[in-house]
Amino acid sequence: MPEDSRPRPSGRRRHLLAMGLGGAGLMAASRMATAQTPATPLPLTAQTTEGPFYFDAGKVRQDITEGQPGVPVEVRFTVVDMHGRPLAGRRVDLWHCNASGVYSGYAGQVDDHGQRVSMRDRTFLRGSQPVGADGVAVFRTIYPGWYAGRATHLHMKVIDGSRTLLTTQCFLPDALSEYLYTQLPTYRRKGVREVLNRNDGIALMAGDTVLGAVREARDRYVIALTLVVDPTATAPREPGHPPGPPPGAPGGFGKSMVPAEGMARVEAIVPGQHLQK
Repeated sequence: MPEDSRPRPSGRRRHLLAMGLGGAGLMAASRMATAQTPATPLPLTAQTTEGPFYFDAGKVRQDITEGQPGVPVEVRFTVVDMHGRPLAGRRVDLWHCNASGVYSGYAGQVDDHGQRVSMRDRTFLRGSQPVGADGVAVFRTIYPGWYAGRATHLHMKVIDGSRTLLTTQCFLPDALSEYLYTQLPTYRRKGVREVLNRNDGIALMAGDTVLGAVREARDRYVIALTLVVDPTATAPREPGHPPGPPPGAPGGFGKSMVPAEGMARVEAIVPGQHLQK
């Protein structure tokens, strides 16, 4: 057969031939290239209570600090569906308490001295960001403080237009929180935390899907969490929990079972330390 009348391989076949694959190897590689095996769906991020201190501040901004003192933090949420596809264009809301354990926008909170304080008309540590084409929404904020009855946490929502897809919280490593709260004047308090991730009812119910990963950068901590969302879902407003007490008020979702000091407290906070005896 004349050379220029021979059947020419397709572009993909030429690529596989160039890799040195022939005969059975070529057939196997071709099957692998065309196989469409559906991936196992990712576990959805757990829904949690909204809590009593959410409102839409109308602040589309990356930096939400508004001058609040504290350790700088970059929060990176990657928002995807169950198949890992970015949910670009959705909106993420972030809000959390300041270093003293107080939220903006509300009166009737209790400070570390037992005094009622009002943050009405304030909007610090609240903001919204759109999800980018890569699925990521980034915020600049500070490391949150703590208040009675709860472990250290951030609040988030994923919103599509007027519909809330996900309401949840992000929990942070207790060992890091303990260091910051005891060593830095901005965070130091008269009392000690009695509720950690291990005995916070919301953290325990939500499980591993809400545990943030933290790494240290030169001038800040970077908190990362992947939010796996069903784009057809509508989040219940308060799934499974009442709103809970205001910061500083007695009660909460945790039980006071963490030692106040000494090695017993270290063993309660640092993973695996109870196994070192």
